[in-house]
Amino acid sequence: MTSKRQVDSARFVHGSTLRHVVVMAGTGAIGLMAVFAVDLANLFYVSLLGDTSVAAAVGFAGTINFFHTAISIGMTIGVSATVARLLGAGQRTKARQVASASLVLMMLVTMVLSAATLLFLDPILNALGAAGETRVLSRSFLMITAPTYVFLSIGMCTAALMRSVGDARRAMTVTLTAAVVTAILDPILIFGFHLGLTGAAISNDIARVALALVGLYGAIRVNDLIGRVRVARLWSNSQPVMKVALPAVLTNLATPVASAYVTHAMASFGAAAVAGQATIDRITPVAFAVIYALTGAVGPIIAQNLGAGRADRIRETVRNSLVFVLLTVALAWIVLALAQGGLIRAFSARGDTAVIITAFCSWLVASYAFVGCQFVANATFNNLDRPLLSTLFNWGRATIGTVPFVAAGMRHGPVGVMIGQAAGNAIFGTMAMLVAYSVVKRLPMGDCAALASKDSNRLEQSVVNVPGAAAGNTVAPDVELKELPARGG
Repeated sequence: MTSKRQVDSARFVHGSTLRHVVVMAGTGAIGLMAVFAVDLANLFYVSLLGDTSVAAAVGFAGTINFFHTAISIGMTIGVSATVARLLGAGQRTKARQVASASLVLMMLVTMVLSAATLLFLDPILNALGAAGETRVLSRSFLMITAPTYVFLSIGMCTAALMRSVGDARRAMTVTLTAAVVTAILDPILIFGFHLGLTGAAISNDIARVALALVGLYGAIRVNDLIGRVRVARLWSNSQPVMKVALPAVLTNLATPVASAYVTHAMASFGAAAVAGQATIDRITPVAFAVIYALTGAVGPIIAQNLGAGRADRIRETVRNSLVFVLLTVALAWIVLALAQGGLIRAFSARGDTAVIITAFCSWLVASYAFVGCQFVANATFNNLDRPLLSTLFNWGRATIGTVPFVAAGMRHGPVGVMIGQAAGNAIFGTMAMLVAYSVVKRLPMGDCAALASKDSNRLEQSVVNVPGAAAGNTVAPDVELKELPARGG
C-alpha cells in the first residue's frame, strides 16, 4: 500500500515529459479558463446594461483583484514547489505537514490584505485614476467582493496541492465549479433581480465560497494532503514554503503593478479606453489559459524530478514547454483574428474600445509568445532554487520594460500604450528564457541530486524537531499519519 502511494505521488519522474506538460497545462488551463471566464462573464453581462462607466468600473476593480490574485498565486507556487519536491523524494508525511501549515498561512495573509484593501480603498482608486460615476461603482463592487478573497485563496491553495500530487483532474474541477456557479447566478442576479453590478459582485462571492469548499474536499477527503494543523509548528513548517513563496509573491506583484500603470495610462484617454483595456484583460486569460497555467503545471514536474535527481528530465521538460508555448500562441492568434468582429459586437464596443480590441486581435496578440517564455522561465527558476531570478526579470519587465515604453506609446493614443507594453514583454521574455536555458544546462545530475538532498534535510529538521522540546526529543516522522488515517477517494 505504501509503495503504491509513493508511485502515485511521484508520477512525474516516469513517462513522457511532453505528455505531462500537455496534461498538466491542459487541465490547469481548463481550470484557469473557468476562473477567468468568471470575470469575462461578469464583464459581458454588465456590458449588456449599455453603460460604459459600469464596464470601466469592472476594469478598475479587476486591477485591484489582480493584486490579491498575484499574491495568492505566488504563495501557491511556494506550496506546490515544496510539496512536490517532498513527494518526489518519497516523504509524504512531511509533505502533508507542510501543506496544512501553508493553507493556514495563506488564509491569514489574505484576510490581512483584504482588511487593508477595504481600509485604503479610496486612496487606491484615486491612484488608479478612477473618477466620477466609475469611481462610485468601482468602490461599491469592491466593498462587496473584497471580504471574500480568503475563499479564493483557499481554492487556489488546495488546487495547487492537488497539482503537486498529479491530480490534475480534480484541481481542474475546483475552478470549474466557480465558473458554473457564476454562469448560473450572473444573469439571474443582474437581470432577473435587476441588481446590475451589485448582482455581479454577489455572484462572485458565492462562486468563491463554492471554489473553497470543492477544493477542501479534494485536498482533504480525496487526496489526503492536509495533515493536522499544529499551531506550535506552524511557522517552522511554513519556512521551506516561504523560501520560495516570498520571492514568488514579489515576482507576481510585478505584473499587477505594470497593469496598474497601464490602466492609469489608459484612464487619460477616457472611460472608453479603460473599458477596452478591461475587455482585453479578460479575453486574454481565457484565450491563453494554457500559457497562464504553465507556471503551475511545469513547476511540479520540475520539482518532482529535482527530488528524484533527474536533471535530464528537467531539461526535457523546459524544452517541451517552450515548444508548447509557441504552438499555443499561434493557434490563439488565428482564432482571435477571425473572431474579433464577433467580440466587438458581443461586448457592444464602440469608439476607442473597438479600436483597442481590433488592434490586439489582429497583431498585438503575438506578444504573448514572450509572456509564455517568461512563465516557463519563472517556473524553472522557482523550482530550481533560484526564485530571485524570477523576481528580477518580472520587476524588470514591470518597470524598465513597461514605464518608458508605455510613456512613449501614449503619444500615439491608447493603441500606442498597448504597443509599448508588448515591446517590453518581448525584450524581457526573451532574456528570461535565455537565462533559464543557461541555468538548466549547467545542472548536472550530481548537482541536481545534491540540491534536492540539501533541501530535504533542511525541511526534515524544520518539520520533525519540536520547538521547546527537551534536548534529544523529536517527533516520529509518521506521527501525523497515525493520528489522521488516510482517506479513500
